[in-house]
Amino acid sequence: MNLPELGAFLRTRRDRIRPAEVGVSPGPRRRVPGLRREEVAQLAGLSADYYTELERGGGKHRVQPSTQTLAALARALRLNGDERDHLFRLAERPIPPSAHGPSAHVQPAFLGLLDRLSDTPARVITDLHETLVENDLALALFGASPAHRGPAASFVYRWFTDPQARERYPLEDHPHHSRVFVADLHAAAARRGRDAEVTKMVAVLCHRSPEFAALWNTRDVAVRRMDHKRIVHPALGVIELDCYSLLSEDGRQRLLWFTAPPGSRGAEQLELLSVIGTQDLGVTGDPAPERVPAAESGPQR
Repeated sequence: MNLPELGAFLRTRRDRIRPAEVGVSPGPRRRVPGLRREEVAQLAGLSADYYTELERGGGKHRVQPSTQTLAALARALRLNGDERDHLFRLAERPIPPSAHGPSAHVQPAFLGLLDRLSDTPARVITDLHETLVENDLALALFGASPAHRGPAASFVYRWFTDPQARERYPLEDHPHHSRVFVADLHAAAARRGRDAEVTKMVAVLCHRSPEFAALWNTRDVAVRRMDHKRIVHPALGVIELDCYSLLSEDGRQRLLWFTAPPGSRGAEQLELLSVIGTQDLGVTGDPAPERVPAAESGPQR
């Protein structure tokens, strides 16, 4: 593990990021144009001391960053695909797939847009509806997502296998969402080709859910780009919102944001949501995907 070069690489990436690009107030006494070490640490969910050790090349403790730590740093520093892979190579860690999966590298452009959507619920998901990152309002609107791995990381999978996944949607809307999810999954499966992940998910869902099997056999295909949703919020009741999607060039990731027409009841409820946040709403159970996932740690944290 080339810790000195890893530290030097992190320093150069930190220096090039302007605070405003990641939602950090520059403040009147800033002496450097880039981010401070403690700001990178906060964005990546690390302790400032641990990140400082990384930049210094390991110091006395010779830190061993995990793949989750490296992924969090790549997101915090807005690394592109080549830079992210270089970071993993310097740390002598296996380079994770960049295209999909709950640990996928979120495209920097989507992270930049997410930073600017501070007054509306927004999240970045994969084409299998695995949440990669979300803002505070999305967490307040939907509650915490279970920290699953494998097929259960997909909300589509949970929709057809776990009744609790449907609790935030009115019962009469369930058939509509089921049709939309399956048609969107058909499009994703065709786009990916003979992808083992999709093939396994579809096979399991056809076995476990007669509803899914029936819908899958209709062969309906439609990429979900826009939808009207009613969300059942525990404190605010039913919130009617429009959901929009911005797809990446390869279709493997999408940015979702939820809004309502100005002056509508939905817009008023979103304003209230920004005030009450997640307090007393029971969203502190299973950990949800955070703005930048917290990294694994050893004794350094």
